[in-house]
Amino acid sequence: MTDLAPAVPPSVVPVRLPRGRGIASRLTAGLLRNPTGLLGLALVVAVVLVALFAAQLSPQDPIQQRIVARLRPPGYVSTNGITYLLGTDQYGRDILSRLIFGARVSLGLGFSVVILGAFIGVTMGLVAGLIGGIIETIIMRLVDALVSVPFLIVAVAVIAVFGPGLQQLIILLTMFVWGQFARLVRGDVLSVKEKEYIEAAFAIGASRFRVAWRHVLPNVISPVIVLATFSVAQLIVAEGALSFLGLGVPPPTPTWGSMLSDGRGYIDSAWWVSLFPGLAITLTVVGVNFLGDALRDIFDPRQRL
Repeated sequence: MTDLAPAVPPSVVPVRLPRGRGIASRLTAGLLRNPTGLLGLALVVAVVLVALFAAQLSPQDPIQQRIVARLRPPGYVSTNGITYLLGTDQYGRDILSRLIFGARVSLGLGFSVVILGAFIGVTMGLVAGLIGGIIETIIMRLVDALVSVPFLIVAVAVIAVFGPGLQQLIILLTMFVWGQFARLVRGDVLSVKEKEYIEAAFAIGASRFRVAWRHVLPNVISPVIVLATFSVAQLIVAEGALSFLGLGVPPPTPTWGSMLSDGRGYIDSAWWVSLFPGLAITLTVVGVNFLGDALRDIFDPRQRL
């Protein structure tokens, strides 16, 4: 007779599916394969460390004036033994010390505006993409209005009314930055929310906040990081331009843009007054852009195929 007893099922060997790498591991692996990105990271870290330890690294008081030592060339040694490695400006202030403290203003403003702009823009983009309707229309028309207004005209008007200052500059630049993040996130949300797992989350009763926080935001954060990196470079240049025009942080606070402006009238006789702050802006922006290019390559989906 044929044995009709059910056969004993073979032992099931569990299959472990490979897990996706997290952001930190992807960053590390990607940067190690990108020499240009490592160079950019090194430049950015160096400038950040200089800004953080400005009080310890600065050889002189950045706002102390010594008229008897005005417009001295790099390497000048005063009668009392003070060495000015990068020379002095028209008021006898140490350019190296002003460069070091100027990094605080440029980086502090850049990171502050990016953090505020990213927070506002990501929130608005999530709201516009997930809720839609009249709310989405209002948010996106507001973004379009901000983009269409010339930045310099608004900057002159705001500074004329409220006066120059770091807080006014942060608020002004944030107004023009958050729209970029909102537009980026809203476009990504429109494509992500059509996925099956988003529909499944809504089907089991998940709130919009939980869906946005747990499912949508992790999938749109990578381009936000790339945009934030490039925005820091743009903001450093914007601060330098506004300070150069006299619309930035008022003196005697040292900023790289104001130092460039101070050296305009001494290009022929004291080239070092404007050369070194220009180099500081250039190296910082180049470093941030190198790092941004590396991050864009790391988070590009085509690189992970």
